[in-house]
Amino acid sequence: MGATEQIVVGVDGSPEADLALRWAAARARHTGATLRLVHAYAVPLPVPAMPVAAVTAASISPDDYVRAGEAILGAAAERAGRYADGVEVRTELRVGGAAQALIDAAPVGGLVVVGSRGLGGFSGLLLGSVGVQVSSHARCPTVVVRTEASEGPVVVGVDGSEASDAALAFGFAEADRLGTGVLAVHAWGTPLPTGPGEAAALALVPEEQRQAHLDASRQLLTDALAPHRGRFPDVPVQERLVEASAAPALLDAVAEGAALAVVGSRGHGGFAGLLLGSTSQALLHHAGCPVAITRQGQETSTQPRSGSF
Repeated sequence: MGATEQIVVGVDGSPEADLALRWAAARARHTGATLRLVHAYAVPLPVPAMPVAAVTAASISPDDYVRAGEAILGAAAERAGRYADGVEVRTELRVGGAAQALIDAAPVGGLVVVGSRGLGGFSGLLLGSVGVQVSSHARCPTVVVRTEASEGPVVVGVDGSEASDAALAFGFAEADRLGTGVLAVHAWGTPLPTGPGEAAALALVPEEQRQAHLDASRQLLTDALAPHRGRFPDVPVQERLVEASAAPALLDAVAEGAALAVVGSRGHGGFAGLLLGSTSQALLHHAGCPVAITRQGQETSTQPRSGSF
């Protein structure tokens, strides 16, 4: 990772945003990246049916929003300097919605880092559409920081898709940077029945057929990991096959202590619909570590440490 990498951080003065800022600053300190602190604000429109709201909106000038935003950015920049002395810090005040501000600011080849909740322009980041929009449309991976990271491995969800391959590339690079290992998790199971007849047949599936599914899953995991092991030979790797659905498999792995959880936003098999479905919500709301969401086709720097800053 070179000195030109950029990490965009959504800041709004909340404790959650500060947690994200600390995570991003620590990463910038290791990689030599530039921190870009972004705050977005939107001037509310008067509502004719609500006179009090109209009076309140009219009493606050656009300059008031600018001054408040600049104060938030100034305080965040001062904290970033304490968290990562010597790291270049830039600030950007944007007008508009939080999601579009972060999407527009997302650096190709870098990261967007946000907290799990916030105030002002970043309110409800995970619970509403903002987090989904940023993770779905940013030109680079998005890292959501809910809690402090532990010193455990980087947990990566693997399903053999191109999206999970992007997650593996990011996960191995982060593990290499942190000096930790990768725990690759693949959730598997026998095919679900499509009707009563098939259900009855599957109930009588011999152990040999179940073993065949297990062997295929093991081979899928081995094949998916092979190119990344080659690029990062010094990163220890654990392979874990879990006969379960994706959310419990990942959450159980993270609960053992993880530096980061990484998942692709598109996939198939155990991780289908990871970003938009209940699995992603479970991970984002309950994982006791930062969560990185990648998409296939995104560009990010994933070079071993020997070629980094």
